[in-house]
Amino acid sequence: MTQRVAILISGSGSNMVALAQSMQGDHPARPCLVLSNDPQAGGLAKAQAMGIPTAVVDHRAFKGDRAGFEAELLKPLRDAQPDLIALAGFMRVLSADFVRRFEGRMLNIHPSLLPKYKGLNTYARAIEAGDAEAGCTVHEVTAELDDGPILGQARVPVLSGDTPATLAARILPLEHQLYPLVLRRVVSGQRDFITLP
Repeated sequence: MTQRVAILISGSGSNMVALAQSMQGDHPARPCLVLSNDPQAGGLAKAQAMGIPTAVVDHRAFKGDRAGFEAELLKPLRDAQPDLIALAGFMRVLSADFVRRFEGRMLNIHPSLLPKYKGLNTYARAIEAGDAEAGCTVHEVTAELDDGPILGQARVPVLSGDTPATLAARILPLEHQLYPLVLRRVVSGQRDFITLP
């Protein structure tokens, strides 16, 4: 039976596009919703152009009321009835109560080699630390920020003279490979750790 995947975004949606494009042919899942917290998110138009239903819950209307925001966020998700949720550049921290509703059924991609550099500014932090490698991680979402079982990673060397922008530019194409690969494995029942070759 084909599984339904809701993808949550906040920006341009490049990882959302990579995920949606991968869910074709004999893939065991299909995108059922692209949901954003920002009505100006560029990924919404991309999703619509791909024929994927979209919804927006503007977080700015819920200043200081995360419970209210999340209650609204649940409405389009309930309507879409996803089997799995993929956070793809969704820039809001979700509460433990929200995450628990989808325990074991929510994935995220993070631009560092977790458990290093949870949170923001990951490229700059890797460079400042003098790391030899950086990369990205797909993990199962838990109540702790950027925590949870690690399902896949991809690595690049940190080069002399790298800036956060140049490092990000090398890592993003790997995100577009890794996330679809891990998603397909998860919907097929595989959750063992993998790395990109």
